[in-house]
Amino acid sequence: MRPVVESLEESRIREVANAGMGRSDVLRFWFGESDEVTPDFIREAAVASIQAGETFYAHNLGLPELRHAIAGYTHGLHPQRATDHWFDRIAVTSGGVNGLMLASQALVEAGDEVVVVTPAWPNLVAQPLIMGATVKTVPLTVVPTGDRAGAWVLDLPVLLAAITPATRLLVVNAPNNPTGWTLSRDEQTAILAHCRSTGTWVLADEVYERLYFAGDSANGAAPSFLDVAEPDDRLIVAHSFSKSFLMTGWRLGWLVLPSALTHAVGKLIEFNTSCAPVFVQRAATVALQRGDEVTLPLVRHLQTCRDTLVPLLRGIPGVQLAEPRGGMYAFFRLAGHDDCLLTAKRLVREAGLGLAPGSAFGPEAAGWLRWCFASRDPQRLVQGVERLRAWLDQNQRPSANVAGL
Repeated sequence: MRPVVESLEESRIREVANAGMGRSDVLRFWFGESDEVTPDFIREAAVASIQAGETFYAHNLGLPELRHAIAGYTHGLHPQRATDHWFDRIAVTSGGVNGLMLASQALVEAGDEVVVVTPAWPNLVAQPLIMGATVKTVPLTVVPTGDRAGAWVLDLPVLLAAITPATRLLVVNAPNNPTGWTLSRDEQTAILAHCRSTGTWVLADEVYERLYFAGDSANGAAPSFLDVAEPDDRLIVAHSFSKSFLMTGWRLGWLVLPSALTHAVGKLIEFNTSCAPVFVQRAATVALQRGDEVTLPLVRHLQTCRDTLVPLLRGIPGVQLAEPRGGMYAFFRLAGHDDCLLTAKRLVREAGLGLAPGSAFGPEAAGWLRWCFASRDPQRLVQGVERLRAWLDQNQRPSANVAGL
């Protein structure tokens, strides 16, 4: 076994979840998915495909019908970058995870330098490490006081200074898992301009693009690098059907990339998975054709969930939390409970409350907890906060001046 693979850390989220598996009394908010099932019309499209006998291989890059649907969807979100060539820039992948790994395989060689903005979903650091890269992280910083206390923000000059001509790839996830941080259009423009000057590729994980609550965009989506990039820029954008279409278990995603790379990525897909299953692609095509029936109500519901959970958590003495602008997570710190992995395990065992430890997303997030608020019934969030309060009371909850954290 390669030493870099041996040294990969196991998921700390799974470590916590495994402690609660098989217990029906645990309120589970640890994984990044809604507890709503995929809508009927999407599932029915998959069933119809299987019944029609579509059980054979497909094109490496995906069914043409699906790629055209993704191209139309992309153009609808980014009309200011109008192009007739979206189709030629689309590669369908077996999940967003697979798409991100394909991007690393396409761009990163052993010894390359990769910069990753953190805290981040652990795969974003692990994937270039698996390819033999040297990974340099640039942490977001926490606003300590004021109305935005607990918010994670980017120190743009620090990030730009970290990206040099030796940097092969920049990996950035916004809206961010776990913090809810989002990039501004001006920040994206500055990052892209700098990476052009250094010859650095940008891999943008934008799977939470539609889960955006700031209300400052015409189409309801978070700012995207596709809004400011040219078609031939060194930019790959990763997307997934998991979050915005309630399709986490289907394992389907896509990449938007320069058309010059599309054929080569198709070859990589052949050597990884050959292709995505046809019946899953049929379901995804219908999901895009009727997407607003899923995504718009989902975003409204997630905002209700966020607006239910955040004030309740903020009402607990010692909690530091900023309202997330995007994604599906509340990321918070409990004063006096700095070992977040131990705290998360104790909450499962002693309170029946399943949260993800912040340390799963990088050392800079140690001491924080992630709460996925994508709950079909917001009352479950209320119950979860009640359990957290009761547990803190039983464990002599410390009084804290949050502004002084």
